[in-house]
Amino acid sequence: MTKHLKEYAKKRDFAQTPEPGDEEAGARSGGTPVFVIQKHKASTLHYDFRLEVGGVLTSWAVPKGPSLDSRHKRLAVPTEDHPLAYADFEGVIPEGEYGAGTVIVWDRGTYRNLRAEKEDDGASMEEALEEGKVEVWLEGEKVRGGFALIRTGTGEDARWLLIKLRDGEADARRDPVTTEPDSVLSGRSIEAVQEEEG
Repeated sequence: MTKHLKEYAKKRDFAQTPEPGDEEAGARSGGTPVFVIQKHKASTLHYDFRLEVGGVLTSWAVPKGPSLDSRHKRLAVPTEDHPLAYADFEGVIPEGEYGAGTVIVWDRGTYRNLRAEKEDDGASMEEALEEGKVEVWLEGEKVRGGFALIRTGTGEDARWLLIKLRDGEADARRDPVTTEPDSVLSGRSIEAVQEEEG
């Protein structure tokens, strides 16, 4: 288990939950880092936004899901790192377990670190996270283009904002959270997963 996954493991009983174990960190093949957005119907419906960084999925809970409108600033609450195997997880976390509820893979793909591409910046993902200013280009099935994650506040009060950058993929008229609710992995709705696996 990596040190990054200690909190993940501490919150879960792997004899009870179908979630991937903490030993399943490892590096993904292909070299290009992945992102995943999981729709999670727990005590409240939200979207878990995850970026592969340093062999784990760095994660935020986004209550309203991502917006393609660059005028919208979505709250993104940091959560514990998850193992890379979690990027393919769909299923029902049992009652009484941390995060109890149904999870689907709402979107996934690869991403690029836009700050690393800037001649006057060159920040790694680790540096960007430490500084509280992440800029990535997502190549997803539903969500594409540049997004920024900006940290506000410090310590226990730290929150992040997920903001669509102004580029050719910004589209205030398109709302995939509403119009494309199903999984890109299985094609199932969150209700179908609950019924089939709950």
